[in-house]
Amino acid sequence: MAERRTTVVAREEDLATLSHEARTRGLSLGRMLGEVLAERAEALRQGRRPRLGTFSADASIAKAEQEQQPEARSFRAP
Repeated sequence: MAERRTTVVAREEDLATLSHEARTRGLSLGRMLGEVLAERAEALRQGRRPRLGTFSADASIAKAEQEQQPEARSFRAP
């Protein structure tokens, strides 16, 4: 995966916190910011995944209507 350099605008206290954490971990601030960005990007990607449910039905709705079975009733209130 290619990496790209960029400029980040951030509050001084936020940078100080991340800089301290980077030193504790033995990383550069740039590497630490890269990790933070990667985690946030992954969280955003997870949130955008389609959340579609699937189901299968063994009954035909048209046939159920003819036989007046419960499957034929609308799920919406009249």
